[in-house]
Amino acid sequence: MGVSGVGKTTVAVLLAERLGLPYAEADDFHPPANIARMRAGIPLDDADRLPWLRALGAWLGDRAADGSGGVITCSALKRGYRDTLRAACPGVHFLHLSGSHELVAARIAGRSGHFMPPSLLDSQYAALEPLGPDERGTVLDVGPPAEQLAAEAAQLLGGRA
Repeated sequence: MGVSGVGKTTVAVLLAERLGLPYAEADDFHPPANIARMRAGIPLDDADRLPWLRALGAWLGDRAADGSGGVITCSALKRGYRDTLRAACPGVHFLHLSGSHELVAARIAGRSGHFMPPSLLDSQYAALEPLGPDERGTVLDVGPPAEQLAAEAAQLLGGRA
């Protein structure tokens, strides 16, 4: 979890490979209308996100039910969004990738081919609600290389996800 540009996809792919688990990119679960809004620089509201979060939760819940586990990327910026995911998969562990606004803005400015424009980064930081003490999860600073973050996450998870 985390704002756009923190490296969720990169770290998640490496973590899934390291743990031998299936991986899903949350952006692939967005309906076309959501992608069009974001491309136009319009932040999604909670009503836009709810069907998307339910689809992600179903993917996680299916993997938990069959015992396979899995790694999925999702901004999961608000506690309520994480609650929706937890409702479908109570054992989910959130890995919050966190970085300074300046670092993340520079990363976003340097990437191409993504529908999330840099202009929406401020709205993501404004919406971000850090993990609560009662939420199962870990915060990692995104300063180190992605390979190091994936190794640390795998160690924290004890080889399971």
